[in-house]
This record gives sequence, C-alpha cells and structure tokens, in this order.
Amino acid sequence: MNEYKKMKRRTFINKSAKMTAAGVLLSRLPASSQKAIPMEGEIKVGLVGCGGRGTGAAAQAMQADPDVRLVATADVFHDRSKACYNSLIERFGDSEQLSIRPETMFVGFDAYKEVIDMADVVILTTPPGFRPLHFEYAVNNNKQVFMEKPVATDVVGIKKILKAGKVAASKKLNVIVGLQRHYQRNYLEVKKRLDRNRIGRIISGQVYWNSGGVWVKPRKAEQTELEYQMRNWYYFNWLCGDHIVEQHIHNIDVANWFIGDLPVSAQGMGGREVRKGPEHGHIFDHHFVEFTYPDGQVVASQCRHQRGCMNRVEEVFQGTRGNVHVHSGNYGVITSDKGKSLYNHDGENDIDPYQQEHNELFTAIKKGEYRYNDVELGANSTMTAILGRMATYSGQVITWEEAMKSELDLVPDLHSFNDPAPVLPDAKGNYPVPVPGKTRFT
Repeated sequence: MNEYKKMKRRTFINKSAKMTAAGVLLSRLPASSQKAIPMEGEIKVGLVGCGGRGTGAAAQAMQADPDVRLVATADVFHDRSKACYNSLIERFGDSEQLSIRPETMFVGFDAYKEVIDMADVVILTTPPGFRPLHFEYAVNNNKQVFMEKPVATDVVGIKKILKAGKVAASKKLNVIVGLQRHYQRNYLEVKKRLDRNRIGRIISGQVYWNSGGVWVKPRKAEQTELEYQMRNWYYFNWLCGDHIVEQHIHNIDVANWFIGDLPVSAQGMGGREVRKGPEHGHIFDHHFVEFTYPDGQVVASQCRHQRGCMNRVEEVFQGTRGNVHVHSGNYGVITSDKGKSLYNHDGENDIDPYQQEHNELFTAIKKGEYRYNDVELGANSTMTAILGRMATYSGQVITWEEAMKSELDLVPDLHSFNDPAPVLPDAKGNYPVPVPGKTRFT
C-alpha cells in the first residue's frame, strides 16, 4: 500500500484528485476566481462536429439563453452538416437564434478554424481523436468551450489537453466537459451525502455499461480507407478510444468522483466474442477491469457491447457503514450496512443534465463570470479509461505512472480523405486486433 501511495504522489496530475475530493464539483471555481465583465447582446456559438451529439448540444445551447446565436458549423462531411441544419431548422424554424447560413457551414479538415474564429463560444463534438487539436486552437484564440467526453484517445492527447487547459485557466475561459453526471441532481445529492460521511469510507465499488452496442456504417465502394474509418469512427481506436473510453468513461468518472481520488493501477481482461467482423474495426466488445486506488479501494469496471445479454448502466459502492446505488435515470439510493434507507432520491423537478450543462455555462458567460473549468476532470476520467484499455489489451497490471509515460500518438495530421489511414486492413479486410499477452500496453 505504501508503494501505491508513492506512485500516486509521483503522478503529475494528482493535484486534481485532491480538488475532486474537496468539493461537490471539481469544475465549479471559488468566487474569488470570478470576473465581473458581463457579456451583453448576442453570444455567437460555433459548432464543430455535426453528428447527433453535436446537433443535440447546439439545440441545448440555444435553449440555454435567448441571446445565443448559432452562427457557424464545421464537419468533414457535407451530408452531416446538412442533416444537422435540417434537424435544427425543423426544431427552431426561422428563429433568429439559428443564424447559420450556407456560407457559414464549413466543410473540410481545417473547417474547425473558420468556425472557431467566428464564435465567442465553441461546441466541440467531433469524434474524440480530434478533440485535443480543436480544443488547443479554441483556447489559443480565447474562446469559451463546451466539449464532449472523452477528451482524447491517447496519452499524447491527454497531455495536450492538460497543457491547453492551463492556458484556458490563465485566460479565465470557462470550459465544460460533457460528463453530465456532475450536473445531474441525483448524483449531486448522493455525493453531498457521501461528503457528510453517511456511509463512512468507500471501500469498493462496481461500475457498469453493459448494452447491445451502437451503430455500424457499411463501407461504400467510392470511399477511401480514411473516409470509411471516419464514417465508422466508433470502431477505430485513433478516433474513438474503444468503448471503454468513449462510453464507459461516464461510470469510471463516477468512481473517481465518489472515491475522491485516481487509481494507481489497473488489471483486467477483454476481447471480441460477438462483434468481431471487419465492419467492427479493431476494438473489443467487452472489457473487465479492476482499478486499485491509493487507499486500497478496488472498483470492478464492466462494459460490454453484446446483444441479447444483460443490460446494466449504473454505479454501486460499498462503504464502511453503508452502500450507494445510483444511475443516470434520476435514481439514487443510500442504505446503511443494516439495510436501513438513508436517502432515496425522488427525482421530482430534476432537469435534464445535458441541458443543465449548457444552462450553467451560458449563465456564467452572460454574467461575465469565470466559474467552470472541467479540463482536469475530463482529462483524468479519460486517462483512467485509457489506463483500463491498456490493461485489457495487454493482460498486464499497468500503473498510472507507467501509463503516463506512453508516447504512442494514435492521431495523425490529416488534410484530406486521400491521406493514409493510421491503421490498415489485411487482404481479407480484417484489422489488427490487440492480443492480451502479446500486445504492449501502449
């Protein structure tokens, strides 16, 4: 245990764990960090990434404040930009809030620059492999940011995010990351009671994202290899990070948050049992990881994309004096070690946490307040999920310190669909799949 603590102290982002333990929300800054320069008039918003999540986030931004104006969009695919616009026009009609025009719907690998240059606030919702590049550009150009999770797919990207996050903090730029449970009432109420020591010290936990999986985009004859991978981005690590990073991050994030610390090591197993065709790229369809924390807590983490199996998306924790059970459906229960109910969340008057993120961001922006900096929160949760992926791919025990030394850069510098893809299929169309016991954790 002393060795675990020594490793923990040597990690260069351990400071944020203490910040997490210190308050309900890592992202909410003390009043002394505020500035009182209100933003008057229109708030120009730019959307980078026009998929389903980007379209939803743009709508939530417009609902957050009547002065929000969506002025520009960017995507590498013209049809995605058009579908996004059609969805928003159906919802908002000719409202002046929807201010994008054909000439401000930018398409291409560098389109993000055009959009960010035009906006006061940017929404970053492309596949996560591109997040570090886009966030860095936004911060360097003094933009306030909402960006989806995860914030990177490799350690190189994590370090870039952290570096840009320091710049954002120095400029007092609000940054919210789409780990919406931190803005969800049942989670906040449960965490408040954990901070009051209602169940004692958390000693173990189980977190789950077991479901049937997501979409598959079939290959089309006219596509280059790079375009195919970007259309089918969920199944390629350089774009997605595997579903333990892209999706299960939510549950892993809750473990870090409730325990108030970061794991010092991970070990686990995973593979491809059901979802294993060429159309499924090279990611696993199941992962099981044990995360060990500095004070000895062990959290068992499960995620699975297999149809016809048990579905479960929630978090459960055991403490020295009681237990917690919580999930995203406004459910939160705390019981004593004798089974007595200590708290049962009623769910009345709860606000959609996806909407609440934007409500709080735009309220702060309009008041001219610097109130939110989710950068380390997002980086730490993403890095924890990457640590889990390293453990399942390699079959080894991986420490946080070892993982942070990784120099593997998964995301290339891209300019067109004719650029080479970073991973290529064999003659049968199959992509190289990690093999535990052979694959290096990087």
